[in-house]
Amino acid sequence: MDSSRLPGKVLKDICGYPMLHWVVNRAAEAKLVDELIVATTNDNSDDPIVEWCLEHDVKCFRGDAFDVLDRYYQTAKNYRADVIVRLTADCPLIDPVLMDEVITVFFNRGVDFAANRLPPPYKRTYPIGLDIEVASYSALERAWHQARLPFEREHVMPYLYSVKDRFLTFVLDAEKNYGDCRWTVDMPEDLEFIRALLNKLNCRNNFSWREVLQTLEENPELEKINADIAHKSFQDVDNRATVESEKEKE
Repeated sequence: MDSSRLPGKVLKDICGYPMLHWVVNRAAEAKLVDELIVATTNDNSDDPIVEWCLEHDVKCFRGDAFDVLDRYYQTAKNYRADVIVRLTADCPLIDPVLMDEVITVFFNRGVDFAANRLPPPYKRTYPIGLDIEVASYSALERAWHQARLPFEREHVMPYLYSVKDRFLTFVLDAEKNYGDCRWTVDMPEDLEFIRALLNKLNCRNNFSWREVLQTLEENPELEKINADIAHKSFQDVDNRATVESEKEKE
């Protein structure tokens, strides 16, 4: 809720429902996912997220606001997860079929980490907003013990892929490069784009990411709404985390 670029974004209204509703309900359609947990923070500003989870019978776990790696690890440990599928709550177009594809690749390849994208400066072929990361509990636990850099703690998974051969990894690519498509919600323009897009889809919940592509091809003016927004690098960190760290040292 305390997003620096778009405060309260995860509960912003989209077609009559908060964004978190879209993420949770679409993710729940993935056939290979056994449990879905919202991993939010201990900050009082996130109380509304916990209240929403309680009202809708969604499991929830609270942890550190800036050490998101710790939050993920503690969530996984608490729920005894053997495999963790990481999504972010600002991606209301997340595709459950694509989730199953990445999970299947993770098991079939026998890797520690699989994803359908890596953030800048890495090349990506799936649209921003369909981001799926899968890791074994043992790999996440090792990262939790060993990761030291601020961006490794804030962005959860970089320790698993930022150094070659540290872990066994695999990135699933799309058949064409759609990496310039921006379908996430980080700025007001992104929210405007998602609202306009879902209105074109009649505010349905059952659509695929390929239907989104087709809708955008038929309505090219939609992508102009948030075309000027730059995506963050995996090494970017929230400067509030640095401030908190300095306070702790004092």
